[in-house]
Amino acid sequence: MNAPDGWKRQDTAPPTDTTDPDYFHKVVDCQWACPAHTPVPAYIRLIAQGRFSDAYIMNRQSNVFPGILGRVCDRPCEPACRRARVEEEPVAICRLKRVAADHKDDITDRLPKKPSKTNGKRIALIGAGPASFTVANDLAPLGYECTIFERHGVPGGLMRSNIPAFRLPESVLTEELGYILDMGVELRLNSPVGSMKALLDEGYDAVFVGTGAPKGKELSLPGRKEGDANIHIGIDWLESVAFEHTKSIGKKVLIIGVGNTAMDCCRTALRLGADDVKVMARKPRSFFKASEWELEDAEAENVAITVNHSPKSFVVENGVLTGMVFETLEYELDEKGAILSQNVTGEVTIPCDDVVLAIGQENAFEWIERDAGLKFGKWDMPVVDETTFQSTTPRVFFGGDAAFGPKNIIWAVEHGHQAAISIHQYCQDQLLLAHPANGLELTSTKMGMFEWRYSNSFDDAHRRAMPHVELAKRFKDLGTEVELGFTAEQAAIEVERCLNCDVQTIFDAPLCTECDACIDICPVDCLAITQAGDEVHLRETLDAPGLDAEQALFVSDDLPLTGRIMIKDENICLHCGLCAERCPTAAWDMQESQIIIHHVEDMAEGASQ
Repeated sequence: MNAPDGWKRQDTAPPTDTTDPDYFHKVVDCQWACPAHTPVPAYIRLIAQGRFSDAYIMNRQSNVFPGILGRVCDRPCEPACRRARVEEEPVAICRLKRVAADHKDDITDRLPKKPSKTNGKRIALIGAGPASFTVANDLAPLGYECTIFERHGVPGGLMRSNIPAFRLPESVLTEELGYILDMGVELRLNSPVGSMKALLDEGYDAVFVGTGAPKGKELSLPGRKEGDANIHIGIDWLESVAFEHTKSIGKKVLIIGVGNTAMDCCRTALRLGADDVKVMARKPRSFFKASEWELEDAEAENVAITVNHSPKSFVVENGVLTGMVFETLEYELDEKGAILSQNVTGEVTIPCDDVVLAIGQENAFEWIERDAGLKFGKWDMPVVDETTFQSTTPRVFFGGDAAFGPKNIIWAVEHGHQAAISIHQYCQDQLLLAHPANGLELTSTKMGMFEWRYSNSFDDAHRRAMPHVELAKRFKDLGTEVELGFTAEQAAIEVERCLNCDVQTIFDAPLCTECDACIDICPVDCLAITQAGDEVHLRETLDAPGLDAEQALFVSDDLPLTGRIMIKDENICLHCGLCAERCPTAAWDMQESQIIIHHVEDMAEGASQ
């Protein structure tokens, strides 16, 4: 019989497939949010045990640069941290990564080694930034002969030239890049690639382009040409400072733009002698691209951030830049914070000696001839497959900002991992799309009847504040690192704030007697036993209704006594283990879920033999 018009059958939610790695991966929201899928709770537990070297190695398997990223990562993991659903502040994940890097022992004997015999495959990597170094990190131990071409006299790419030393010390950068170079990677400095066709003619088996987005955007306004001597492109100016070509700037400086590069520019200007630094923003603060902690650090150094000012022209008098004219704006926002309208409310002239333009970055591929076989598309970007990172010329691959436009270091690392898999497949005449699927291992954390291999009590401590060098000392030397790192006491407290989201509540439905003991003891009311139904109904059944549909809802198989089901809202579960402690039949267990994220070495056994 046909259903009446407008009627839809409400199917019952099926039992959760907990053998799917992506189910538990998604429960560990921090790891899910990290582009490189670093197992955050696992390495935090190692830090809690004082096993700093082990934590560092675990980090390095996925993010490659723990010391670097422990200082300058954009931290996509932290907004996803489930601790923020218990209180306002997430776990200081990024800073704990630095703890492992700062306190590790010598780990060189634990790193991959150069094989005694190469496999004869030659890989050219263009640009000595994080993407190229990650590809080399993955391929060199398998016997690939990797050569990195760098136009500057030192490696690191934008990590060196655009991230100031007061945020990322040169020693940290040099150490972690050195680990990869010691795997037998050849580095050719002061060697810009001027022709893709010429490079291809050299017979490399594959070419990886990791040149970043090295071109700063321009601001073409009246007075731009006349005031050129004191108007600087942000990333070029930072590079000039990094390589000590620029050592001073005027007393009054305007920074145009509110991204992370703008924050680096304004803080650098203070260290070069500026007294009055203003960051000029066209829109309200809610639209800023800079990370909140970058804004806080700049404001702590007395940088003024001015909103709702749109640049109109540069003021040049007698050939000298003296200021900028801005239109003041007023915005009408809707209830979600989106702009409905904007109005010009006036005009203001702000005096300055120098202006730094930090309004974005672009790619620059002038060195790739348009008849070299690579297809270019929108914004004059190369056409690159988003899964394989292969271009339309089969042996040429892209990654990092060079592939899809500006992102950040951790994305460049993940691009490097995936590109390495594809380069290996290409060089071994394998199908590129066959990247290995994630795996899953579950290990019981039970030690005794009420004891676990992890700290399962809830610690109500608030997020530790990062100690900084006092203001009076941080401007004396451009290389003085501002953040001091956590003390041992601070680290010991911060690690306990982690909810151990990778230690899962594993439920065995046939053992359940429906005594409700787990439901009674659950401190956040995330459990319920109910009749099967559609997911909307099941979420409403919980005492604390699971309203976030993007978060997982666990649904068990039918319970043996009544045919009802156990449900759990993964969004608010504390992973405290009280359900497993209280259960009289061991239907609940706490098991650590290790998500196996495959890299190229997992599919290349024997390649280096």
